[in-house]
Amino acid sequence: MKFQSTVLLLACPLLVWAQNGSYTVNGKLNGVSAPAKAYLRYGAGPAMKLDSSQIQNGTFSFKGTVDKPTQATILIDRVGTGFSNRRPTASEMIYLEPGTIMITSPDSLDNAVLSGTPLNTDYQKLRVALKPSIKKMALLMSDYQKATPQQRTDKTFRESLDNQYEVIEAEQRQVRADFIKANPNSPVSLYALQRYGGYAPDYADLKPKFDGLSEAVRTSADGQAYAKTLTTLKATSVGAIAPDFTQADTLGKAVSLRDFRGKYVLVDFWASWCGPCRQENPNVVKAYNQYKDKNFTVLGVSLDRPGAKDAWINAIHKDNLTWTQVSDLKFWDNEVARQYGIRSIPQNFLIGPDGTIVAKNIRGEALSKKIAEVTGGN
Repeated sequence: MKFQSTVLLLACPLLVWAQNGSYTVNGKLNGVSAPAKAYLRYGAGPAMKLDSSQIQNGTFSFKGTVDKPTQATILIDRVGTGFSNRRPTASEMIYLEPGTIMITSPDSLDNAVLSGTPLNTDYQKLRVALKPSIKKMALLMSDYQKATPQQRTDKTFRESLDNQYEVIEAEQRQVRADFIKANPNSPVSLYALQRYGGYAPDYADLKPKFDGLSEAVRTSADGQAYAKTLTTLKATSVGAIAPDFTQADTLGKAVSLRDFRGKYVLVDFWASWCGPCRQENPNVVKAYNQYKDKNFTVLGVSLDRPGAKDAWINAIHKDNLTWTQVSDLKFWDNEVARQYGIRSIPQNFLIGPDGTIVAKNIRGEALSKKIAEVTGGN
């Protein structure tokens, strides 16, 4: 009887969820009032929903229903005229779940406290732990924004910013790792794990942390989706055989990765619209020209947008990318990018003559050094 009672108690939250997924979001931002507006943006199936609420005497409210815990974004438009690329809009993530979600602050979203429901309480703990490093990152971004065009192109200045960024990023990763370990039963830990992985997640690092989460989190819809992501990461990890693919080059001719067997090939994911990619291209050009006669080549995979073939080809010519280039012009839905789990660019994979992935995401001087190491070049 005790066991049956325990099962029923554990099941109760699920029963309540199924019957009532109603939420209320109550916000209180002192010093903010009309014509300011608050917006609530969240996914509803394949579509995005955007609700609005007039802010009166610092308060705003939203009500609705969701069929599962849903990440959402609160946005504050202080002038009440809508969003503008020229005017930053304050935003903060929350979780929509049954109950009353409270957002309270003495002034702004940056200093808001989330409370009222389990997931938002957990997320508030993570926000507090991350706040010191977020402030450091904001100061670093401010330094960059204040820099002159000449400073931004200065190698020493860029390297200094990069080094500071890496230190802050490492600090944030440690905070997230500690949170994940301390909160294995919270779905917020799955979100923290996704952010912990960063732009270039490492399967060997992420898999044990995922396995440390509770079964309920791992078998949730989001947990199962992330498990599939890990499967893709494993298939494209260093030491694995690179998944084969075929895509059209600039002339429409089908090109396959297997065509490059017998050579070291750098599969380079980029796009004409990607500023960091374009900044990295000179390093790839240098490595290609230096080692192209030492059994090495490059295969570019572009994530350019539909209808942007001219922009893609123009960038190839402007950046002197003289190696083979392929794309299906599907932007982030590029089939090869999806196959390799690419969620940010630039990224690359150095593949050996036998098809084995020997390195990932090597850039700058490290790229030439690695190619020299594996090819025996100098």
